[in-house]
Amino acid sequence: MKILMVCLGNICRSPLAEGILQDKINQKGLNWTVDSAGTGGWHAGEGPDPRSVATALERGIDISMQRARKFQISDFETFDHILVMDASNYIDVMHLATNSAHRAKVEFILNYVQPGRNKQVPDPYYGSSGGFGVVFELLDTACEAFVNKFS
Repeated sequence: MKILMVCLGNICRSPLAEGILQDKINQKGLNWTVDSAGTGGWHAGEGPDPRSVATALERGIDISMQRARKFQISDFETFDHILVMDASNYIDVMHLATNSAHRAKVEFILNYVQPGRNKQVPDPYYGSSGGFGVVFELLDTACEAFVNKFS
């Protein structure tokens, strides 16, 4: 299975989600692939926000080697699940979908914890560093639910 995590700039939330899910994949020995992307390309080639890196490291996950990239239409063909962080990401990704099979792959990640609610993972970029811990916990719970559903 191939999973893509998507946020706005691919430097805060989706790198954390990628790292968390990769850690769970490794722990369970699953033959899955996870990646992340942003709907905007401003940070392409950059590493994750230092606050995301620090938050993940505090919890034993190293995301420092990840590099931001922009979501591409070809991602619909590559990935089985495209998990978005918020409504803006959802709208942007769905706008690029060219058919119903593409649209069916796109979901709010927190729907794995609260199905059908379309709850959003808050963007901690402009907030305090404490916001990154809250984001980590939300994503950790969602990734655990995702793994439990499909493994």
